[in-house]
Amino acid sequence: MKSGLLLVILLLAAILLSLMIGEVAIGPAALWHGLVSGEGPGALTIRVLRGPRIATALGAGTLLGLSGALLQTLLRNPLAAPDVLGFNSGAGLAVIFAVSVGLTLPMPLLAAGGGLIAALVMAALAYRPGHPTSTLTLILVGLGVGFTAAAIGSFLLLTLPNSEATEAQRWLSGSLAARDWGHAAQVWIIGAVLAVAVAAQIPALKLLELGHDLSAGLGLHVERARWSLVGTAVLLAAAAVAVAGPIPFVALMAPPLGAALTGARLPAARLFAAAGAGALICVASDLVARAAIPGLQLPIAVMTGLLGAPYLLWRLSREMEKGEL
Repeated sequence: MKSGLLLVILLLAAILLSLMIGEVAIGPAALWHGLVSGEGPGALTIRVLRGPRIATALGAGTLLGLSGALLQTLLRNPLAAPDVLGFNSGAGLAVIFAVSVGLTLPMPLLAAGGGLIAALVMAALAYRPGHPTSTLTLILVGLGVGFTAAAIGSFLLLTLPNSEATEAQRWLSGSLAARDWGHAAQVWIIGAVLAVAVAAQIPALKLLELGHDLSAGLGLHVERARWSLVGTAVLLAAAAVAVAGPIPFVALMAPPLGAALTGARLPAARLFAAAGAGALICVASDLVARAAIPGLQLPIAVMTGLLGAPYLLWRLSREMEKGEL
């Protein structure tokens, strides 16, 4: 029987390789010496050069994986993800808008507000009184909201000074460059709070899997539970976007990858597996992005896009073959 051991091994291997591989290669012995003694190139790598970046990638990937798992479980569709539904683009637009007008609010707050506004806009556009909203409608409306937010963000970039525009563009492209322990602490502290919120809602998620009528009959306030879960998923994605930019397709790919690696079936186990798979995707993608071409560090979003776009097309074809779309 599959278990989480394989996922843990792959994640640890990705972390070790990420610490070792770079413009200057560091061997395991040097890393261990630096970890134990706090001296030498191994310590510099862990504390300054690669450690903060990897810690940020782990945190962002974990939150994106959880966000995708919540949405896919709630909507019962493997195509549901915060980037596909436009939430990530809304979070990114909020940050760029704040920079363009000189607002100094905390970035996590801005990203969360932008993601929630995008979710509300998507829900308003997709809602049809008296008719159930299909998953295909949600996805198409979400894509439209996402593309619109991205286009507005690109326009706002033209109004920024060159230095600010360059930094904003790098952030929008989904990059982990120049991340420090402050970024890592931000994503992990906010993530820990949201993880508690997720754990508190697992019983409601279990009941929702039984269907609307049965879960309501068991005493669950269905609409309140659904909106609470959607809000939590948006906040999870926004916390990741705030430190790493709108990294595409991680939330889409993490839940099925986690389930495949662990064989998880229960909601809590699927959430845990998706969180680990999201971290694995982010760490591995960032490693390839900065090491694949010598002397050139690509944004992590380039690699996740190369992986995720074909997966999205494949998944769309599968859903259409089954008649789900």
